[in-house]
Amino acid sequence: MERTLAWQIATVTAIRPETARVKSFTLTLPNWVEQRAGQHYDVRLTAPDGYQAQRSYSVASEPERRGEIELTVERLEDGEVSTYMHDVLVVGDQIEVRGPIGGYFVWQAHLGGPLLLVAGGSGIVPLMAMLRHRAAIGSDVRTRLLFSSRTISDVIYSDELSRLTAEDNGKLEIFHTLTRAQPPSWSGYSRRIDRQMLTEVVAPLGPAPKTYVCGPTLLVESVANNLVQIGLDPAHVKTERFGPTGGVPRGG
Repeated sequence: MERTLAWQIATVTAIRPETARVKSFTLTLPNWVEQRAGQHYDVRLTAPDGYQAQRSYSVASEPERRGEIELTVERLEDGEVSTYMHDVLVVGDQIEVRGPIGGYFVWQAHLGGPLLLVAGGSGIVPLMAMLRHRAAIGSDVRTRLLFSSRTISDVIYSDELSRLTAEDNGKLEIFHTLTRAQPPSWSGYSRRIDRQMLTEVVAPLGPAPKTYVCGPTLLVESVANNLVQIGLDPAHVKTERFGPTGGVPRGG
């Protein structure tokens, strides 16, 4: 445990834009420890005068990826760590990290399914680790993802999500809802996640899917409440939120 939670110096080996405000950072770790899909890392910055800023970011990469992790970070205008990572960090730089951390909001293929994933914005990150883990080991657990974004250009991992669906055996289904604007001929949902939407997405999974919900606090609370009201057992609904009332932040 001490080794897992010790701070270490990671090297940035790749930076990939996901959207206009989101980037993925590949970090090589000298003391890599296999994580479980859904865990997170702390990132710490130290100024010359000793001032420190620390934030937590979910791991986006699958546990099967050895020796490195990928963190996907949304840039927040008033964020101390996210603005540094977006505006200053370049390939070859080093950054202080600690992890993996967390044991509640995790999914491993041996836990089975069916699996219901619900994400709002950058809440997709830990759920993406689950989808990548599922694909890496060739799991056929029936999985449905409901992903809420503002516009089509805000859909994080858009191409990879399409590819994962196309390469799957038909047991992975992804549903998008765009809350601000929709492109011509849009066939997905066009509103905030509500009870009717959840009912439609959940129904084929039966009465007891293993459920993971991640996103802004208000979205997570609304989704969790609606899932319970349509009959899901609260014990099967795991949530992770970020925003003013806590949780694991993915920006700032």
